[in-house]
Amino acid sequence: MPIDAFADLPTHAAALRRGEYSSVALTEFCLNRLETHGPTLNALVAVTRERALREAERADAELALGVDRGPLHGIPYGVKDLLAAAGYPTTWGAEPLRNQRFEQDSAAVAKLTAAGAVLCAKLAMAEWAGGFGYEQPDASFTGPAVCAWGEDRWAGGSSSGSGSAVGAGLLPFALGSETWGSIHSPANNNGVCGLRPTFGRVDRAGCMTLSWTMDKLGPLARTAHDCGLVLNAIAGGAPLNDDGEAGGAGEAFAPDEMVAERAYRYPPERVRTPPFKLAVLPGAAERAQDAVRENYEASLEALRSLGTVEEIELPAFPYEVAATVILNAELAAASDDFVSAGLSWDLTAPEDRYGGLAGRMIPAVDYLNALRVRAKFARALDRLFAPFDAIVTPARATVAQPLGMPFRRYAPGATAETLGGPANAAGLPGLCLPNGFDADGLPTGLNLVGRAFGENRVLAVGRAYQAVTDWHTRRPERWA
Repeated sequence: MPIDAFADLPTHAAALRRGEYSSVALTEFCLNRLETHGPTLNALVAVTRERALREAERADAELALGVDRGPLHGIPYGVKDLLAAAGYPTTWGAEPLRNQRFEQDSAAVAKLTAAGAVLCAKLAMAEWAGGFGYEQPDASFTGPAVCAWGEDRWAGGSSSGSGSAVGAGLLPFALGSETWGSIHSPANNNGVCGLRPTFGRVDRAGCMTLSWTMDKLGPLARTAHDCGLVLNAIAGGAPLNDDGEAGGAGEAFAPDEMVAERAYRYPPERVRTPPFKLAVLPGAAERAQDAVRENYEASLEALRSLGTVEEIELPAFPYEVAATVILNAELAAASDDFVSAGLSWDLTAPEDRYGGLAGRMIPAVDYLNALRVRAKFARALDRLFAPFDAIVTPARATVAQPLGMPFRRYAPGATAETLGGPANAAGLPGLCLPNGFDADGLPTGLNLVGRAFGENRVLAVGRAYQAVTDWHTRRPERWA
């Protein structure tokens, strides 16, 4: 049977087991699409063709012998280029690191290999995951990332290649990372699903560090269910990360029940079903673009058919200030060798060449006070969110912005997704879902945020929403 570039993971898995096509055939199909369309989207750092075909041949041989590694067995994927893949470039999106390679796979890649998945590509990203303060889409040596739904629009950052590759049907799923919006932004812009797991849920060993206490790895895929299947494969990890720092779920700031490592299982033994208990924030879409606001309101109507929707207010804390101080101070430490060697002057975006310097001026007292404030609001949010399956907000205030335009010039004053700073600083899980389009055919997104370690509750809401809507089935005609 012909291979559908936009099929979800269960569809591919069933076809492989029925012998409708092989993993080698599916892998070659994806490799060819990557090599043909990836450069147009500025989505690629490297195609891992030799490794991919080797892994696909092994997957087919194992299935023929009755060895089944699970729902990802034989399915191609790509990773944001801050995850190491042995022997291949791991550039962190930065021109000075174009030839950087590591001898071992990152922990997440190793787990996907163990699950039988097939690594096909290292995918483009904003240089240094956007940590140096890029202000326009052209902030990677691979060029400005192109949205799957508009050749003159931005794919979003910093997991840009992951978003556009999945959005254009080049790969069934990809891994990205989020410190503050870097999974949800490309998911929103490319009309796909993006899951930000709880901080510490996925081992970051073998990954670039932007912020030791805010970085999170997660999947971008076609459906909420797909995201859960991928998270099941990559969840769990060592108590120490690659820098020897605590890699668990936020000992410094999290509620006590977040400290211990927790096992993850998806699908869970007992899947939550409607009615769900949901919450919204007052005025969450007031200053968003018209299409974003209209689609958000329509999404709330769909969600009301699945349960209750209650309005809540966040407790008063300086969320964004604390998150900004923590991120910038930790970036300054993580990039110290890079900046001290003068390598930042060779970055692509002019503003990135000096953007990392300000964090080096943050006093230790400010950083420590930001940590103390975060500990307080993480506990406050945990209490507030405990009764709910998810908190619902727009994923972004706007659709994908034009390429070549500084961020500040596009839709000035548009603000939404008021949980971006609080949820990322507190390490909370979030799921971005496509929920409509604007008049120009550009997708908008819906954000579901949960309590720490509440991924399965959020995924249950996402699956139910996708059962009564069809936005996740839409595909950009150019790549169909």
